[in-house]
Amino acid sequence: MNVSRDYNRELKDTADHKYAYNFDFDVMHRFMIQAFEPFYRRGNCLELGSFKGDFTKRLLLQFDDITCVEASDEAISIAKKILGEKIKFINSLFEEASLPQKYDNIILTHVLEHLDDPVSVLKRVNEEWLSDNGRFFLVCPNANAPSRQMAVKMGLITHNSAITPAEAEHGHRITYTLDTLERDARAAGLNVVHRSGIFFKALANFQWDRLLNTDIISDEYLKGCYQLGQVYPDLCSSIFLMCEKGTR
Repeated sequence: MNVSRDYNRELKDTADHKYAYNFDFDVMHRFMIQAFEPFYRRGNCLELGSFKGDFTKRLLLQFDDITCVEASDEAISIAKKILGEKIKFINSLFEEASLPQKYDNIILTHVLEHLDDPVSVLKRVNEEWLSDNGRFFLVCPNANAPSRQMAVKMGLITHNSAITPAEAEHGHRITYTLDTLERDARAAGLNVVHRSGIFFKALANFQWDRLLNTDIISDEYLKGCYQLGQVYPDLCSSIFLMCEKGTR
């Protein structure tokens, strides 16, 4: 494990910021799956960065053969308690992982922004891990989400793509926009087939968590935010690229 980074510590909540919110688990995970489903390939699945297994649990409804690579041994321990022996876990950095096969579906959600050298990992996806007919599902938080733009206007952050102190504590290295995310995917040799956004979002995660505990937000409203996000991807909570294997 990289001695310069403590991946177990980076997963812990800070005094003023959670690593993941109920909004992530209950809303974003649900709509990420909905965005991915039309593009799945029949076959196996590799999840890069499984955290504590919450998203992995949803993938179990889609795939019978799932491998997860996760840098935090503490996160894997928790995930194993939730998922049992259904998943093959590999405790490794992506940069060092030795995987036994290629994969028809590779999932990387809200992880690329944590990597020290994202393009090199994307190259491994394209050149080593993605099957010839496989598909790669890449999702990152969006710098241009209205909630972040509002934070700029409020003076909470200096610019849309700024990395806050709390995000830095959680290991964030970059805040992507659609153009910079596609730039890195293409630099790695991937073929970007589909680009979109997931969930129109004007409020911060902690504000969403409070609203979700009330009857103010209906399921129809959540579905509307997801659909509106497909119209205005640059105003979404997260940005999404579906890629296939490319040749450089």
